[in-house]
Amino acid sequence: MVKPIIQKLESQQKRIDHYYVKPGDKIEVHSRIIEGEKQRIQVFKGDVIAIKNGLNNNRTTITVRKSSGGFGVEKIFPLHSPMVEKIQLVNRGKVRRAKLYYQRLRKGNAAKIKPKNIW
Repeated sequence: MVKPIIQKLESQQKRIDHYYVKPGDKIEVHSRIIEGEKQRIQVFKGDVIAIKNGLNNNRTTITVRKSSGGFGVEKIFPLHSPMVEKIQLVNRGKVRRAKLYYQRLRKGNAAKIKPKNIW
């Protein structure tokens, strides 16, 4: 059970603009990076391979995977974090599963997710 004080803080931080994200989607996550006293926005573009804790929870996280220089790079973003500036949908993917961990074993063209025709 979550304590009422924590529940109140989480409800204040909850965002309602990221509920369209689904597994298989190609997205761009604009996240704030703080280096010393400077701040900048860094874009991470990749496929959503997992959503944990459901979309109705305050502790929802999405796992985004991209291939960079022949290596797979994954990042886990808390959906309701103030460090996530915005999430842009590039295209919807045509997948049949909720968790796409099999993508970790694929390389090159085999790792592509087919886009949906209508999204």
